[in-house]
Amino acid sequence: MFSYKVDKEISIELLQLHHTEELFTLIDANREHLRKWLLWVDKRQSPDDLEPVIPIWLQNYADNNGFDAGIRFNGKLVGMIGLHYIDWKNKSTSIGYFLAEDAQGHGIITKSISALLDYLFDSLKIHRVEIQCAVGNTKSISVPHRLGFAKEGIKRDGQWLYDHYEDLVTYSMLDREWKERRAR
Repeated sequence: MFSYKVDKEISIELLQLHHTEELFTLIDANREHLRKWLLWVDKRQSPDDLEPVIPIWLQNYADNNGFDAGIRFNGKLVGMIGLHYIDWKNKSTSIGYFLAEDAQGHGIITKSISALLDYLFDSLKIHRVEIQCAVGNTKSISVPHRLGFAKEGIKRDGQWLYDHYEDLVTYSMLDREWKERRAR
């Protein structure tokens, strides 16, 4: 199974069925925090609601079509990071993430995405990576800014969230830009 050591405190690992309770506990403890930006939170009301989803995530990984993985900080599950569908013809993908409210402020997401970009560009030979964030989600937006992603534009009313639309801002990083950034 995919497991990646980001640094001495942070690791990324594929979630499996035996992680169901742990993942549900993370979501449930952060429900109000996550609900502000993620529509699927209300669809996960018990561990049983996760059981059909985890095999789909594992199959995506097996099919070389992205993954959804847990982020651990000092061994504790504190969030998730995912590669959405990989467009192999154009060698592009997008990254999504969330983090427990009490785990913010340690650079966990920034370090995790930085390590993931190394993996994507060096090992998978991906050419382009996108991150989309709700315009009002300033903490999420700060991540692509810190990593040097280029802001491409706003997708007006790009996401339905419970009772309203949210504008989405799209950021991108190209392999050559990441390699130039690392060389500095």
